[in-house]
Amino acid sequence: MTKQIIINTDIEKSTINKNIYGHFAEHLGRCIYEGFWVGEDSPIPNTNGIRNDVVEALKNINIPLLRWPGGCFADEYHWKDGIGPREGRKRMVNTHWGGVVENNHFGTHEFMMLCDMLGAEPYINGNVGSGTVLEMQEWIEYLTFEGESPMSNLRKENGREEPWKVKYFGVGNENWGCGGNMRPQYYSDLYRQFQTYVRNYGDNKLYKIAGGANVDDYNWTEVLMRESAPLMDGLSLHYYTIPGDFWEGKGSATDPSESEWFITMQKALHMDELITKHSTIMDKYDPDKRIGMIIDEWGTWFDVEPGTNPGFLYQQNTIRDALVAGLHFHIFHEHSDRVHMTNIAQTINVLQSVLLTEGEKMILTPTYHVFEMFKVHQDAQFLSVSADVQSYKMDEKELPQVSVSVSKAANGEVNISLCNIDTKNDAPLSLQLRGLTEGEPKVTGRVLTADKTNSHNTFDQPENVSPKELKNINVSEGGLSVTLPPMSVSVITLSN
Repeated sequence: MTKQIIINTDIEKSTINKNIYGHFAEHLGRCIYEGFWVGEDSPIPNTNGIRNDVVEALKNINIPLLRWPGGCFADEYHWKDGIGPREGRKRMVNTHWGGVVENNHFGTHEFMMLCDMLGAEPYINGNVGSGTVLEMQEWIEYLTFEGESPMSNLRKENGREEPWKVKYFGVGNENWGCGGNMRPQYYSDLYRQFQTYVRNYGDNKLYKIAGGANVDDYNWTEVLMRESAPLMDGLSLHYYTIPGDFWEGKGSATDPSESEWFITMQKALHMDELITKHSTIMDKYDPDKRIGMIIDEWGTWFDVEPGTNPGFLYQQNTIRDALVAGLHFHIFHEHSDRVHMTNIAQTINVLQSVLLTEGEKMILTPTYHVFEMFKVHQDAQFLSVSADVQSYKMDEKELPQVSVSVSKAANGEVNISLCNIDTKNDAPLSLQLRGLTEGEPKVTGRVLTADKTNSHNTFDQPENVSPKELKNINVSEGGLSVTLPPMSVSVITLSN
């Protein structure tokens, strides 16, 4: 049965901040080392130690922002260990992630160079859990102070004359857990103290992000907003899509049962409830929505690939991950009046990665292709949509089979993204277009789909799951009709 979606092209609800398409890179597994960083002496093509293929791929998806150095690693990271000549940098054990030796060859200068190469804003996470106020103050001074000072002089000694521009700074990470196992009242007071010394130097204006809740800890949000809202610009939220049990077994990345697939979609859609409830608390203290919700860790979390270090969190990436990404972006768009930034965990070789590397080889994952297809939504106007769709059912539970989100770019182009989460059934749709002032638009479409629920790209078959032309789009007066294949992410573009 054909279902109907009504798109009001002349009703703009909010701007989809491009930072909703942000990324996260932690010193974890092979994300930094072997992912971004190979060193200047590597036979892998690189520029000053940073992989050329990675930079090219990320620039292709208009990466707007990159969060670093963690994650849990942030609250055991001491930034002075990662500056100066590399041969003299302190070696440490990465106690959170695999117990491997961290040589600190990738530090502040390398990260800022990477962001410059990518054309991405740096989002730096400071150390509250094991650090000091002075340490955080000096890092900001080292990064952004132009005048005469011990830290700016040290920066110059290390080869950087001019200060960097840094906008986004996180004051701690997961301080309810790996960042110190703190109570919200205690962290709120620490946040107030630490952020005082996260100063604006010259014309560099910082956007200060407080460490927010884990999943549905609404009390944490209540306390932080009540006690510290005037002193923050953003408040974070972390939520991972896990079909199984976090401790007993999260489920295979590449061998989902039909039940696991359904549960994965159900849990991905749960993000909407979390944002709604946390936003309601934030609205009480910030009705003008000045403070951004920063979902700086999201994505799928499955069991690691067999034979890999369990502390490296390496998992394959299938069409299921692509659907999770598409659903999340649609939810973020819906809440774009409050959600100012999100960061997928993580960019390379860790959890729901957009890139995987193996020596000199690199592949684009299905999730990467969703970022590439959806980049048209960045900084576009979120449009009003009304949808009547079929249900995707299992046992006595049901989910909407199709998710839709529509935006209008500055050039007037309208982009319609659609996700069909059903593993077996097509989704025939009628799209009614209201408010178009021009004549019949030019219509094009692309689709990412697969034959099997575990379809993924490998180093031998890197194009196994990749976008194709979406055919059979029928244009009629006032709208169009299309049939979405099962397990698919599509983007239809209307242009003059």
